[in-house]
Amino acid sequence: MKPNFLQTPIDYLKGVGPNRANLLKKELGIHTFQDLLNLFPNRYLDRTQYYKIGQLQRTNAEVQIIGKLTHIKTVEQKRGKRLVAKFVDDTGSMELVWFRGQKWVRENLKLNVPYVIFGKTNFYNGNFSMPHPEMELLEAHEKSIRSAMQPVYPSTEKLNNSGITNRVINGLMQQLFVESKNNFSETLSPSILESLKLISKAEALFNIHFPKSQMHLARAQFRLKFEELFYIQLQLIRKNLLQKSKIKGFTFEKIGDNFNNFYKHHLPFELTNAQKRVIKEIRRDLGSKAQMNRLLQGDVGSGKTIVALMSMLIAVDNGFQACLMAPTEILAVQHYNGLLALCKNLNTSIELLTGSTKTSKRKEIHEKLQNGDLNILIGTHALLEDKVKFKNLGLAIVDEQHRFGVEQRSKLWHKGGPSAAGNSTIPPHILVMTATPIPRTLAMSIYGDLDISVIDELPPGRKDIKTVHRFDANRLKVFRFIKDEILKGRQIYIVYPLIQESESMDYKDLMDGYESIVREFPQPEFQVSIVHGQMKPADKDFEMNRFVKGETQIMVATTVIEVGVNVPNASVMIIESAERFGLSQLHQLRGRVGRGAEQSYCILMTSHKLSADAKTRLETMVRTNDGFEISEVDLKLRGPGDIMGTQQSGVLNLRIADIVKDSEILKAARSYAIKVLKVDPNLSTKENFAIKNTYAQLVKYRNIWNYIS
Repeated sequence: MKPNFLQTPIDYLKGVGPNRANLLKKELGIHTFQDLLNLFPNRYLDRTQYYKIGQLQRTNAEVQIIGKLTHIKTVEQKRGKRLVAKFVDDTGSMELVWFRGQKWVRENLKLNVPYVIFGKTNFYNGNFSMPHPEMELLEAHEKSIRSAMQPVYPSTEKLNNSGITNRVINGLMQQLFVESKNNFSETLSPSILESLKLISKAEALFNIHFPKSQMHLARAQFRLKFEELFYIQLQLIRKNLLQKSKIKGFTFEKIGDNFNNFYKHHLPFELTNAQKRVIKEIRRDLGSKAQMNRLLQGDVGSGKTIVALMSMLIAVDNGFQACLMAPTEILAVQHYNGLLALCKNLNTSIELLTGSTKTSKRKEIHEKLQNGDLNILIGTHALLEDKVKFKNLGLAIVDEQHRFGVEQRSKLWHKGGPSAAGNSTIPPHILVMTATPIPRTLAMSIYGDLDISVIDELPPGRKDIKTVHRFDANRLKVFRFIKDEILKGRQIYIVYPLIQESESMDYKDLMDGYESIVREFPQPEFQVSIVHGQMKPADKDFEMNRFVKGETQIMVATTVIEVGVNVPNASVMIIESAERFGLSQLHQLRGRVGRGAEQSYCILMTSHKLSADAKTRLETMVRTNDGFEISEVDLKLRGPGDIMGTQQSGVLNLRIADIVKDSEILKAARSYAIKVLKVDPNLSTKENFAIKNTYAQLVKYRNIWNYIS
């Protein structure tokens, strides 16, 4: 095959031409031969069997029939016309019907010549008909590259209406294979092919488009899925290794007074083994001369904040500044208050910077940052402003980082301190924290270039939250239970869903609920707070503070309390219309209770009408408190794009692999990528020649499927 054959513009493929080329580019993003080759079928139809008209059943199934057209007519109908042809074989006759493209159909069909037709049958008034059948002359049908499994390609309404049907795309694919002579370069090393018993690249491409059997198709799919995931992992792991070898980081050599003083005298509780392990991993990174890029995962209440503080104290002890960026003001304020209390006996200055920080205070913070008087800055996006300049930022911690875009994170990266020579900026060490447990397969794909630490145990003395599902009919029993808990001195959350499209309806639900609670729990015996998104921030804070101080026993709220409220005395979380919440949101809400030593409860209230997915979510919540197990179920229900949000799902726009269904292939791909780079980090051996070539193209095009053949 000529070099760059696959980069030939699609306009030059026989059978395409300028009009079809424009449509293929606009509708399916097919610009080159390569793009067409990588348009993989969505599904396959079994075209091994030919039916007789006399054998047809009223199943609305797709069937294939050999016969002849005997005559064609146009029939007037209420709106427009339809074209009807009589189609016969030796057992009977049926009608073929076209509602659009009639002129083209009429001009191109031949009477009394054998055709193979394929499509769905309808039965009406004692007769079978087939609307818009795929049609091929029997003679051409017998000559074409055909397989028992007929590919069905992704398409759009516009393509179909313009005559670029599945059959046309199939024909173009055949033409591409004829012109290329199926001569596609290998992209994996001989040892990987041998070890996994993979078929060749050329064989895989042929059998993904024209499989001879289910077995041939399965082997082709496995080979192409492995390859897609292998190159994504190779890219991520290589990026990690390059960061470690090329991107210098500040070396924090000493563990000094602040860290030791805090660890020995001011730790509020004994660290768990998981926290100790994670702090060791971070210490090792901070002393390694390379920039740290680490993801810290830990369930709600697992103690990530203490780990973050101790990491920041290492930076401070080495003469550097640290910052912690949170996605919301509520969360930033909570971090600030928590860290301020923990550091009150240390020689460390901490400030808070958010959108609502007053101008005079801002000015003071900017000055202290630049002259080095400020050690730790906590804040929201406000930290990214150009005016915020650090004297020597050594460690940046980002909380719930999936809520920040790539651009925002890179701004933080560029706020690092000066190098020893003073002629360049060294990026700060980066620690990314999340309380949203990320399934392992997703973490490997999204954060594959980061080192990952997991806090997988809760502090001692924490009891598992008991979760139950109750229907609306049990509401009186639930009210009795709430009264019992309040009599024991506990506090209660009652949360209503908030779905933006119907804020008025949600507000009504919330107010109706609030009124029924106030009726059931009257003053002065009971005090009830209410918090929702339509309140002024000052009113919201006032109500929140009443609940935090214990002046109210019940907090009726929308999901604004999902993050940022820490009330150890709250022991019951009631989630109304729980079927309207996603799994990770239910898990986050449940994490608002269970923060004290008392037994806590989560009650999921629903109506009797539940979808299958809703039942799975509720059963999962009742069965387990393990955030990682919950995240795996969530991934299966929602898919990777939804879980990570649009900002993060770019890497997951996979052509053929599916990280949920193909998690075992993903694990294998990652382990082979690690093995290859361990032995040959520069991919310079003869064995890895094909991988190096393919990888070079990947870096060039930044899109794995542009070059992978």
